[in-house]
Amino acid sequence: MGRILAIDYGRKRVGIAVTDQLQMIAGGLTTVHSRDVIPFLKDYCSREEVDCIVVGEPFDMQNRASDASRYIDPFVRHLVKQFPRIPVERMDERFTSQMAMQTMITAGLKKKARQDKALIDTISATIILQSYLERRSNKANR
Repeated sequence: MGRILAIDYGRKRVGIAVTDQLQMIAGGLTTVHSRDVIPFLKDYCSREEVDCIVVGEPFDMQNRASDASRYIDPFVRHLVKQFPRIPVERMDERFTSQMAMQTMITAGLKKKARQDKALIDTISATIILQSYLERRSNKANR
């Protein structure tokens, strides 16, 4: 069984999270510059088996695609072309940045550490991945 990767795609930075090999636990992997994400993923996928890539899908409060979709959708199309054997799924990413910030506060991180946008992106990707795992588990239990 391979891992599942999650991506919180931004125009500047991309947060990446990954599961363990049993696909049970989500953990932050890293944050890379958006121009480096495809080379990073190619390198990672050459070393690790990846069963699925989950990309955060931005919605607004009316459940419509947000403005961020205009740069995330082309990225997803490019991702599918670069990794044709790996399924790419989308997962609602609403509120992940706020949840990431709250997670850092709860963990007791100092204000300076909470200003680290790369850390926020990695935590956001982890939240996206954990949400995906929970949704998949709920579907399997029905």
